[in-house]
Amino acid sequence: MSAFRTAENRQAETKAQEEADVLRILQPSGWKKPKGYANGVMGRGTIVLTGGLVGWDADQRFAKGFVPQVEQTLRNIVAVLAEAGAESRHIARLTWYVRSIETYRNSLKELAPVYRTVIGTHYPAMALLEVTNLVEPEALVEIEATAILPD
Repeated sequence: MSAFRTAENRQAETKAQEEADVLRILQPSGWKKPKGYANGVMGRGTIVLTGGLVGWDADQRFAKGFVPQVEQTLRNIVAVLAEAGAESRHIARLTWYVRSIETYRNSLKELAPVYRTVIGTHYPAMALLEVTNLVEPEALVEIEATAILPD
């Protein structure tokens, strides 16, 4: 019986490693390692794309404030990915649109634990842009995600 469990454990470990290998972080030699994002990511599998998601709940009620909206937006991304069978570790790219880059910069200490709680310690390729407006007037942030789900 213990040999059977060992074989099961090996199969589970192999599957976990294969899934972990679905995304490869691209880090040119000699470059400083980025903090909180990757310079590039590559992978194989089914591509899952989200629309630009905002910080509202299922009833389209916005969270109050920038950090709570980011948290809700990240949770919304995880929920959409789950519909495809994907998880946060499958995210290859996040594109953030924020109404105020200053608000983003001033919130970094608060954002870090929120990000880790929702997404974990997985840091995909990211871009962040300041925009004048978003489609939803109450939105302070909008994020698009691209994930790669292993075949």
